[in-house]
Amino acid sequence: MQNRMMITGAGSGLGREIALRWAREGWRLALADINEAGLAESLQLVRAAGGEGFTLRCDVRDYSQLTALAQACEDKFGGIDVIVNNAGVASGGFFDELSLEDWDWQISINLMGVVKGCKAFLPLLQRSKGRIVNIASMAALMQGPAMSNYNVAKAGVVALSESLLIELQAREIGVHVVCPSFFQTNLLDSFRGPTPAMKAQVGKLLESSPISAADIADYIYRQIAAGEFMILPHEQGRMAWALKQQNPQALYEEMVGMASRMRAKAAQG
Repeated sequence: MQNRMMITGAGSGLGREIALRWAREGWRLALADINEAGLAESLQLVRAAGGEGFTLRCDVRDYSQLTALAQACEDKFGGIDVIVNNAGVASGGFFDELSLEDWDWQISINLMGVVKGCKAFLPLLQRSKGRIVNIASMAALMQGPAMSNYNVAKAGVVALSESLLIELQAREIGVHVVCPSFFQTNLLDSFRGPTPAMKAQVGKLLESSPISAADIADYIYRQIAAGEFMILPHEQGRMAWALKQQNPQALYEEMVGMASRMRAKAAQG
């Protein structure tokens, strides 16, 4: 392993913390994001932590920008060993409130951005026998109310990762999917939803999280080293997933109750 990693969404939040966690091990990092100021800051922090690398502005909706990023990794690093498809956006709203544009925006970034990242880097990963790390969400497994487009996009990332796990094993390419619950991040900066009340409710969930993006990055680091495919960083998330596997009906009933409470709150707000 030559210690070369590419991370999308590396200009802030979890992407930046993943970069810093691997930088502390002396890795070379290709940092990509649409936020160039954030990227510059991430690179400074990476260097201070003992890593090295470069930045490139990249919109994951544009496949040509991802292939250019792969080419830059080839030119500067001679290849890549691990890719982290982390770039993502938040959104919320009940199904009847979400426009088709909301759906297109969500799927183009949170699902197709990951598909395109895997596709653009697969030739390099085949050469290095590297790893793919896709960042999904507990929303992929739990399907909470008032976020159907986000749930669907993230569930797609899990299904893609499962498909790649099966298909790429013969080529000795490792695959991991990470499903964090809500955590302290700036994901809300990109939040798109029909009501300010919805954004406020999601904000409360984020603030109540006991685990930081740095904690999650460290957990991901350890679970990848252990060879774990599905990585669930939050203890509550692991418990909820176990419950759903044992008794899905109980979980659906809980979600129905949650949806009713959210509708009542939205009506008051």
